[in-house]
Amino acid sequence: QVQLVESGGGLVQPGGSLRLSCAASGTFFISNYAVGWYRQAPGKQREMVATITSGGTTNYANSVLGRFTISRDNAKNTVYLQMNSLQPEDTAVYYCNTYIPISARLTTGTWGQGTQVTVSS
Repeated sequence: QVQLVESGGGLVQPGGSLRLSCAASGTFFISNYAVGWYRQAPGKQREMVATITSGGTTNYANSVLGRFTISRDNAKNTVYLQMNSLQPEDTAVYYCNTYIPISARLTTGTWGQGTQVTVSS
């Protein structure tokens, strides 16, 4: 089992920005894995937001394309999600997880507590 901890969420006004962090714990070396950010809004299914492979290839949901950027810092054993131009529809609990690169749906880690992002004026 891999163990990832999400942080960086909070309350932000529309148009604002947040940077979420997905930090690997223990001896887990995040650079060896594809990692995705997922979110779940109240009453909705969990959806993929952005993914990054171990080689650095990225993919984004259409709803966040051009606004969010996923990146990794292997030295810090962390994957980030830079979220710009946030809108109320981005409000959700955000999770990170490892996945098999053939499909972001094929997550391989344990879902954690996530980090709450609330976009509201």
